[in-house]
Amino acid sequence: MTSQKTLLRIVNNGVSFPSKQNQQQQLELAQKITHSLINSTGPNYFKPLHSMISCITPHVTHRVLSDPNLPPRSCLAFFNFLGTQHPHTALKPDLKAHVILLSRLFDARKFAAMKSILNSVVASGEIQCPVSGIVSLVDECEPHFAEKLCDMLFRVCSDNRLFEEAFRVYDYVEGKGLVIEERSCFVLLLALKKCGEVDLCLRFFRQMVESGSIEIRVQSLTLVIDGLCKRGEIGKAKELMDEMAGKGVVKPTVFTYNTLLNAYVARKDQRGVDEIRRLMEKEQIVPSLATYSILIQWYASLGDIGKAEKIFVEMHERNIEMDVYVYTSMISWNCRLGNIKRASALFDEMTQRDIVPNAHTYGALICGMCKAGQMEAAEVLLKEMQINGVDLNLVIFNTMMDGYCKRGMIDEALRLQDIMERKGFEADVFTYNILASGLCDLHRYEEAKRTLNTMIEKGLAPNVVSFTIFIEICCKEGNLAEAERFFRDMEKRGDVPNIITYNTLIDAYSKNEKVKQARMLKSEMVATGLQPDVYTYTSLILGECIVGRVDEALKVFDEMLLKGITGNVATYTAIISGLSKEGRSDEAFKFYDEMMTMGLIPDDRVFAALVGSLHKPSSDGEQK
Repeated sequence: MTSQKTLLRIVNNGVSFPSKQNQQQQLELAQKITHSLINSTGPNYFKPLHSMISCITPHVTHRVLSDPNLPPRSCLAFFNFLGTQHPHTALKPDLKAHVILLSRLFDARKFAAMKSILNSVVASGEIQCPVSGIVSLVDECEPHFAEKLCDMLFRVCSDNRLFEEAFRVYDYVEGKGLVIEERSCFVLLLALKKCGEVDLCLRFFRQMVESGSIEIRVQSLTLVIDGLCKRGEIGKAKELMDEMAGKGVVKPTVFTYNTLLNAYVARKDQRGVDEIRRLMEKEQIVPSLATYSILIQWYASLGDIGKAEKIFVEMHERNIEMDVYVYTSMISWNCRLGNIKRASALFDEMTQRDIVPNAHTYGALICGMCKAGQMEAAEVLLKEMQINGVDLNLVIFNTMMDGYCKRGMIDEALRLQDIMERKGFEADVFTYNILASGLCDLHRYEEAKRTLNTMIEKGLAPNVVSFTIFIEICCKEGNLAEAERFFRDMEKRGDVPNIITYNTLIDAYSKNEKVKQARMLKSEMVATGLQPDVYTYTSLILGECIVGRVDEALKVFDEMLLKGITGNVATYTAIISGLSKEGRSDEAFKFYDEMMTMGLIPDDRVFAALVGSLHKPSSDGEQK
């Protein structure tokens, strides 16, 4: 309880009166207001006060608020009344009034109201230097109230990101031998981390530790470690964990280790991942569901689905309760690696364990089915989703449409678009790109252009894929000038061409005997930071062969090999055809043998070229 003597000390702190008569008059006015507030009820609660407004001084306000006969709720009502009298700005409660009211509310255990008042005075900025002013008045208060008030003030400063003010409050409390609660310290640590103030976060954490009066919880340690990890200082984070554990300040838990593990995974640091796993085993930290989830993601992202499976099996053996996210992750990664059979088995297993698949689970499996060309199975899953009440989404519709288009089933894709739109989903830029690309693959160029133009008419901005399709259509129609115009337009719009865009135009130039332009475009691509791939080199090789510069084509081939890029069937077909046309059958057969050794299956064009090379004069004019 805050004693009456304490309240009077706050009231009289720094006050001087011109005369005893004046002091007596103010005391009588304060008593009159108090009596009025105690006895008034209903809508006329504040009516008697209006006639006294002009006489109310800060000292009168302080006396009223500190009167023990006035209930705390009436104190709060009077305080709020003064704050609403806008024409009489002098009536607005000052800091002393705030502290007196806070002490009354503290006695009544109305902590939420206390925090609300503190927040309003600190955040509003209407009172100059509120934090230092409140702290100066706290000296007059009972230690228990002072500690609670400072703790609240500390939290309010933290919530409002007034970090320097929060530090001042903490230093004051520590200097007085009082204590800020650990959970309040956690509020400041969290606010600092959210604002990216990692150095301040670490500094304050160390101050907490050095105080010796705060019981450090592992949540605070883990939060600071996470902040350091997010900033890329994983080594520093681990050192902090080791230091705190070594000094016996706080023992890391599985959540702490998971934070470091996640950071090493994000940095693709195999040694770091292995070290954390070893430490967890040494310290007998039992892996949690989150630990296993992180490890599954890690090994699967490396393409090592075998190790991911081992982790999954270990979860079973340790009777870790699986959830939909673990299964979805395993299903997704198996689908990405083309292992649809295993993904389907996992899907069946999770349903048998009464784990309900969500939209992401269905989406991952449907995507895998579509990529594998198993559209009938994908359709079954789509129907199952609807039967089970799992919400369909635009991504799943787009995935299905893409699957249909990849199999040349454009009419099925268009039918699904109609169903999708009738269900209230609006096609996005990805939908239109999928359909336009599917139409383009079927040489239905006019329909493809209409699809993309419809997208633009609906206010959707074309992206790099849209422009690439436009360019491809122009190239297929032989209109290279229009293709070039689209290419330059996308650059002007700030849409950066990707390697597919460049390859599309390079291929068109090469096939149309514009090898010089193709080479220039390749150089431009490299200058932007994009590296040529097998399709780039194959197009250039084909172009050189078409114009009869086979030796130049061979130089391009050698450059490709030096870059560590392996040729494909199209690459070898172009080289063999070029050599065969010049009657260089020995060299052509040498590339054929190399092709077979690599396991590449030649098509009829290769055999026709090789046979033709045997009946053509060689480059030195001799008949083979």
